[in-house]
Amino acid sequence: MTMGDGWTTAVRDRLAPGRLLPLAPAAGAWLTERAARQVLVRAVTGVRGAAPGRLRIGAATEADLPDQPSPDQPFPVPPGGLAPGPLRIEAEFAAVAVGRPLPETAEEVRAVLLAAAAELGLAVTEADLRVTNLLEEAPPEPSDGPAPPPAGHGVPATDDPVALAVLLVPGVAAVTDALGPPVLRTRGAVRVEFAVAADHPPAEVARAARAAAAAEAPADVTVTVLITEVR
Repeated sequence: MTMGDGWTTAVRDRLAPGRLLPLAPAAGAWLTERAARQVLVRAVTGVRGAAPGRLRIGAATEADLPDQPSPDQPFPVPPGGLAPGPLRIEAEFAAVAVGRPLPETAEEVRAVLLAAAAELGLAVTEADLRVTNLLEEAPPEPSDGPAPPPAGHGVPATDDPVALAVLLVPGVAAVTDALGPPVLRTRGAVRVEFAVAADHPPAEVARAARAAAAAEAPADVTVTVLITEVR
């Protein structure tokens, strides 16, 4: 891979929503891989002597891939989404070559990744790590505050009663339209898309938001929610 290829891949990973990851125990709720990646990468930047690199999140077993849906799944899995089940993190990082044993750094990286994933509500059971480079000095300290929302994308206006009900839920920062309209209505189903405030647990907000949306939606439809950003 050339340097240009690597830069292109890094930009694509940052901008693309990636897979849609099931949130647990909030049934019927998903979180974009991009939003999860921002939180997890930031957690790794707090590890002394480690600089995060490429990070992906996927199903821990082949049976949980989206093209093999379970007949027992009560909620429709959104396109690009993973069915509820265990997840695995694959992460690359660079490490300082001196001053700290590499296995110690790697174990702390693994620990913070699993802890951050659990706080998000992701059922991660494995974290596969790869050291891609040895650094001569420590990486710079990260800046404070959550990652900004994707550039060039404003908050969509909506007067949909389902969206308005979701906006009243504590922890919902805004409705979004990253993968479709804020409220996507299909036959027998409604999906609501929104951003979550960084100081609220996404899984708890998702559970409350789905309940609020279901209260406004017709009784005969299935309601799911999708978190696209953590602000």
